[in-house]
Amino acid sequence: MAYGELAEKASDVTDPVSGLRAVATLRRVTDELELAQVEAGLRAGLSWSEIAEALGVTRQAVHKKFRKRMPPELLRARGER
Repeated sequence: MAYGELAEKASDVTDPVSGLRAVATLRRVTDELELAQVEAGLRAGLSWSEIAEALGVTRQAVHKKFRKRMPPELLRARGER
């Protein structure tokens, strides 16, 4: 199912069960996309602060949520342990 269709189902309040399922699917997809974008940002040289600003959260929040999910070689290349 396309993302547009999922968003349409998620916003349709006439069928709450279907809508909730669509919301759950969108949440999983969004989480996967967010992780991929954070990794891409780090690979492109963005700081944790720049990523946090783009996401509208604090640097501490984005670092806590994603640091352990980043490939170790990426962190080493950036001088992080």
